Amino acid sequence: MDREFLTDLFVDFGPVTLRRMFSGYGISADGTNFALALRAGLYFRADEETIPQFEAEGSKPFQYQTSSKTVTVNSYWQLPARLFDDAEELAVWARLALGAAQRAALRKRPRTRKAKPRAKTVLSSEPVKKPATKRSSLRKAHPKKKSSRSKAKRVRRTR
Repeated sequence: MDREFLTDLFVDFGPVTLRRMFSGYGISADGTNFALALRAGLYFRADEETIPQFEAEGSKPFQYQTSSKTVTVNSYWQLPARLFDDAEELAVWARLALGAAQRAALRKRPRTRKAKPRAKTVLSSEPVKKPATKRSSLRKAHPKKKSSRSKAKRVRRTR
């Protein structure tokens, strides 16, 4: 399915946003993703309220194959083929799918971020001094090994 076909399909529903996703597009309205358009077909978001309608139409949930198993995603169900010819009824189903997506978003717990430690505030008018560093702490931890040659021999060789 291409972009033009999908935008024409949702004309009665209202403006939708299409974003490249997997092998097709994610379809959203008002910032909520409610449908997937993939090579395998068009899938609408579903929940316990809307799944019986999909089952009555003979639709199946979205599935994909991994190297070891078949994964079933029960939150997206294939749109019945008859709705591609009926834009008004497709818009009704799209509104139901958007409602299911919004209910799912409400059930999700908001992600909490770890609080960063705050910097201490200095109330003094004096400038903050940096701690003095000792020269010995800047030196290497391991001193150089002394060579077996005497200092006199080294001086003669450098001349």
